[in-house]
Amino acid sequence: MAIRKRARHHNNRPQQETLVQTELDTFPRRLLQHGVDRPLRPAFREKYLGIWQSWDWAQVNAEVRALACGLAALGFERGMHLAIIGDNRPRLYWAMLAAQALGGVPVPLYQDAPAADMAYVLDNAEIHYAVVEDQEQVDKLLELRADYPGIAHIIYEDERGMRHYRQPELSSFAAVQELGRAWDRDHPGAYEAAIAAGKGSDHAIMLYTSGTTGKPKGVCQSHAALLAAGTGGVGFDRLTEREDILSYLPMAWVGDCLFSLAQALVAGFTVNCPESGDTVLTDMREIGPTYYFAPPRIFENMLTTVMIRMEDAGAIKRRLFHHFMEVARRCGADILDGKPVPLADRAAYALGNVLVYGPLKNVLGLSRVRVAYTAGAAIGPDLFRFYRSIGVNLKQLYGSTETCAYVCLQPDGHIKFDSVGLPAPGVEVRLADNGEVLVRSPATMEGYYKRPDATAEVIDAEGYFHTGDAGMFDAEGHLKIIDRAADVGRMNDGAMFAPNYIENKLKFFPFIKEAVAFGHARDQVCAFINIDMEAVGNWAERRGIAYSGYTDLAAHPQTYELVRDCVEKVNAGLAAEAMMAGTQVHRFLVLHKELDPDDDELTRTRKVRRKFIAEKYAVLIDALYSGKSTQFITTQVKFEDGRTGAVSADLKIRDCKTYPAVQAAA
Repeated sequence: MAIRKRARHHNNRPQQETLVQTELDTFPRRLLQHGVDRPLRPAFREKYLGIWQSWDWAQVNAEVRALACGLAALGFERGMHLAIIGDNRPRLYWAMLAAQALGGVPVPLYQDAPAADMAYVLDNAEIHYAVVEDQEQVDKLLELRADYPGIAHIIYEDERGMRHYRQPELSSFAAVQELGRAWDRDHPGAYEAAIAAGKGSDHAIMLYTSGTTGKPKGVCQSHAALLAAGTGGVGFDRLTEREDILSYLPMAWVGDCLFSLAQALVAGFTVNCPESGDTVLTDMREIGPTYYFAPPRIFENMLTTVMIRMEDAGAIKRRLFHHFMEVARRCGADILDGKPVPLADRAAYALGNVLVYGPLKNVLGLSRVRVAYTAGAAIGPDLFRFYRSIGVNLKQLYGSTETCAYVCLQPDGHIKFDSVGLPAPGVEVRLADNGEVLVRSPATMEGYYKRPDATAEVIDAEGYFHTGDAGMFDAEGHLKIIDRAADVGRMNDGAMFAPNYIENKLKFFPFIKEAVAFGHARDQVCAFINIDMEAVGNWAERRGIAYSGYTDLAAHPQTYELVRDCVEKVNAGLAAEAMMAGTQVHRFLVLHKELDPDDDELTRTRKVRRKFIAEKYAVLIDALYSGKSTQFITTQVKFEDGRTGAVSADLKIRDCKTYPAVQAAA
């Protein structure tokens, strides 16, 4: 059933009759409703050539309609899949909505993936139509024609560099929209009929898993599932149409799908797209988002930037910073949560807010943030505590691609640094006998595309999704995630070994970008370390240390001393934790190259592929545990242009100081 409302559009826009569904159970119906309820509110912004462009909900409706009709004119039909490849761009989000309006399914791909990596997804998802950002992505798809000839239409958004391309399958975004306007005139009512034919149970999007343990799997999420997650999150944090978010994380990641699509279409707030990945921090300061989402690595990078700047500051500024950061650590989080704090601490914190915290949040673009979330990987408690201590309402959410990133949320005023919060509204969470976290909710996927066997492995007869994460509930019902269930092991002395927990503590230090810990079925824990090139490079330059590149700097004796100091501080912290005291790091080495998704060492969401790394660097692991002080290795690497090469180095291995377990006070 549908009702008709007439939306009057200003700014010389023609009046148009909009079909609005009484059941807002699909994204296209939500889009139409926003065009009626808030036609002149900004829906999308994009910074282009240094200037912010804006589109209101009425304009977005017109843009999506033109593209959808253009796709229909090209033969795109209900049930087909549309590949979306590029950075976060309003037109790429519109392409998702256009495909959904016709009953199709958008399939976003990671834009930084090399052509060969895209081939599997294109073939598995049976892609014949693609909307891409620019010439770079067009070239990738054209390169793949020999291996995957199935793509019949490639629509590019940015026309720069495309003047001399003559391939018949290529069309510009603008040309397809123009074709669509003509098709719309010739087929009155067809667009509305296509939207009316949609159902909440239809597939709304297909997101591919990161492939940590094998080939990526296509996760089929329905409109109903995504809207359940979006509605739950919007209500939980009281989000309104007045929110501003910055959309810069990969469109192929479930987190961006939840925040920039599902929640945006539920609440009607504004999605802002930065000019490029290099301008995110600048653009963030200009927009001043009120609602912000980032994985832990982004918050780690922000903290690294802050610490580098403070190292370059004068002595007075450094002392001022460290003094007030100590005040913040003591009482900042309690003040944010509304807990009682002594008057003297409140006064000191207020002064610190004027001199340090306020300017710091402004530099980071976090001044207007009312709610900030992190997810995608476990965040170290120290990093979490830092942001909350300076007044940023940073919270964790817990979820996965298969659950629309919607399982647990942290309620305001009840934040615990070592938990991911309480089950979200409408979500049931329980633990299996082996500690694995099981989830049942309206936001759970229908299944993996063309993989009923894999679906049956993770969704049981009662409808619970088996997350693969090991967790436990505390006395107040908060869920604590220990690690991936498959990664949690035991030391030879029986102590629990949770590598991700140790790695997050190491990565809190600005000088450490990545870490991989080993210890299962062994007598002690050892680790690989990746230094942060920017932070350590800055540190080295201030000390007059010459180096020729990453490999040279990583091998420098003073770099090893710097890293050893960080590792030993982590060990001191672990010694105070009863469950983790036996997993202090005894030996480490600094890798001669950065772990890289292009080398299959990390997923596109920068999760460690432990099994692959253990096999690739087996000689280094053997050296760590056999007592060697050095080990030579040659490693194959892939360059951005597709070429391969080799990096060789004689790696040093260093011992670390460990500490006796600290007995808890009675």
